[in-house]
Amino acid sequence: MYLTIKALHIIFIVTWFAGLFYIVRLFVYYTEAETMQEPRRQILQEQYRIMMKRLWFGITWPSAVLTLIFGPWMLILLGSVPFWLWIKLGFVLGLYVYFFFLHGIFKDLMKGRVKLTSTQLRVWNEVATIFLVAIVFLVVLKSFLSMIWAMVGLIIFVVVLMLAIKIYKNIREKKSR
Repeated sequence: MYLTIKALHIIFIVTWFAGLFYIVRLFVYYTEAETMQEPRRQILQEQYRIMMKRLWFGITWPSAVLTLIFGPWMLILLGSVPFWLWIKLGFVLGLYVYFFFLHGIFKDLMKGRVKLTSTQLRVWNEVATIFLVAIVFLVVLKSFLSMIWAMVGLIIFVVVLMLAIKIYKNIREKKSR
């Protein structure tokens, strides 16, 4: 039974992350459409709203809920919580905070309120990647020393990611001139 629950947990983690990765891309596209002329702007933003709503409520929310069901179910079947798992659960809590933050952005965009720039949203798009890397390393490595190295690697990864976003922004600005 444990392996079946674990498989379902992994499946819904994957679909949840797919939704998290794609929804922020849609946020970026919606925000970038703000600068376009009518009627193109309205047409694109309406299409993005439809896509966001279907993705958010059809895939992302159900996957987040099912992940939250199967994760604790696995813990119950496991019987004990090793040290590394407590750290992983801390990252999972952070991931749910991020998820609810994205829900706030989603609600604003559904009402036509754009509060963040496309560059800010690109940075937020990478947060799910950071959580994914941290959680996978913790689940696979499971030792304290390995976790320290994983955290060092995660910090380096974040720095490289932020540099890549900055470089990409500079390239886009040069092309638009």
